[in-house]
Amino acid sequence: MQSKLLVYNTLSHTKEVFVPLHTPHVGMYVCGPTVYGPPHLGHARGAIAFDIIYRYLTYSGYKVRYVRNITDVGHLENDSDHGEDKIAKKARIENLEPMEIAQLYTNLYHRDMDALHVKRPSIEPLATGHIGEQIEMVKHLLSKGWAYESKGSVYFDVNKYAKHHSYGEVSGRVLDDLLSGTRTLDGQDEKKDAADFALWKKASIEHIMQWHSPWGKGFPGWHIECTAMSTKYLGHTFDIHGGGMDLLFPHHESEMAQSKGCHGHSPAKYWLHNNMVTINGQKMAKSLGNFITLEQLFTGKNELLQQSFSPMAVRFFILQAHYRSTIDFSNDALKAASKAYYKLLNTYMTCNKLVHNPSNDLNIALDSEIAKQCTECMMSMDDDFNTGAAIGYLFQLSKHINAFYNKQADINTISNTTFEVLIKVFNDMFTEILGFAPDTSAHGWAKALLPIYQKAKDEKRYDTVDALRQVYKQQGLLIKDMKTGTDWQYEE
Repeated sequence: MQSKLLVYNTLSHTKEVFVPLHTPHVGMYVCGPTVYGPPHLGHARGAIAFDIIYRYLTYSGYKVRYVRNITDVGHLENDSDHGEDKIAKKARIENLEPMEIAQLYTNLYHRDMDALHVKRPSIEPLATGHIGEQIEMVKHLLSKGWAYESKGSVYFDVNKYAKHHSYGEVSGRVLDDLLSGTRTLDGQDEKKDAADFALWKKASIEHIMQWHSPWGKGFPGWHIECTAMSTKYLGHTFDIHGGGMDLLFPHHESEMAQSKGCHGHSPAKYWLHNNMVTINGQKMAKSLGNFITLEQLFTGKNELLQQSFSPMAVRFFILQAHYRSTIDFSNDALKAASKAYYKLLNTYMTCNKLVHNPSNDLNIALDSEIAKQCTECMMSMDDDFNTGAAIGYLFQLSKHINAFYNKQADINTISNTTFEVLIKVFNDMFTEILGFAPDTSAHGWAKALLPIYQKAKDEKRYDTVDALRQVYKQQGLLIKDMKTGTDWQYEE
């Protein structure tokens, strides 16, 4: 169990020692996708960021209940209280039922996240499956005086809340600045104040998605969904609330207000936010039309792409940067990430080929260096899940592993303990913590052809040698001729 894990809490703007409310149990709620279009690289950033947190907490011995929702109703255009529901609009354009749209893109999201080796959450609730809980929470906020009904809709009274609580503590926004910068929009005459946000919206006759409520037919506001679902599955207070930085306002600010209105306190002890993927410095988003879908990345079928990239190369591209920093898309950056990933993948395969026979001639300096780098590799994850630093240490360990394998250094001059730690740290960090899933489909035939290649080489049948090299190359593999024998590896 890790005792000195530091996490950056958006509320305090500092790194804090992670102390769960009920050790060893950890409750984590992360805002999931609104399923009205294919998943893109920006979706992958958030999913992978919290996949890493989920993996590392689990690896460290915690029992994590990870809840990540699917928003399939209530998320209106421009993240506002007015305009069409994003899913309903897509359904109208495609001449499909809204739930067909939601199911289609939920399936695509799962498919692409599986390809990226993102673990499924413990619970994945649907907003439409929790309408009753949302209505009850709205009723509770009304009864406590934090909300008001207006023309069949229910709004949260932000000004009243701000007199008793700190409004803007999650996002850093100032209420007066918000009010001065708010445009007048159709339907705002229903509100007491422009800053008030919808808990329940009255549905127009043509609105496809609507439910019965004490206030008439309507649908839930976007923000109440997450508050209701996180409360149902994690309780009034849980450990981690996560999401993208683009959700700080209005979504997470509204969640905080709703939770304090209902329960008198913040829903989460730690608020964690991942940063965005950008293209030429601009956030990647469906609404901006500058996104690259994950399917396009995997196939190369987008005018912005020069080639296709494997899911693990995309995962590496995202993990090489700290989750709180921005990462800018470019073909060169993805190519470099792909090459770096395959270097580490080759080392991962090499780990299982090393044979260690301890020698009395211990190389104390080398032994100490490797042991220190192994410790620092693991400790980097304790520093707010610093995957970029962890990957840097993996490359240092990789140099030692490859030097041993290529006989540039004597593996037997390090202690048995250091050798075991070296192999375990590299393998665990590469697979269990960073979550890379090596493709093993080529391993059987690639190994089986090596004796044929070696025999052809020994007999100087160079046409056969060249033909076999070409077979490997077509699959992204290389044959390695070494002093110690012949082997194969992934092309870097």
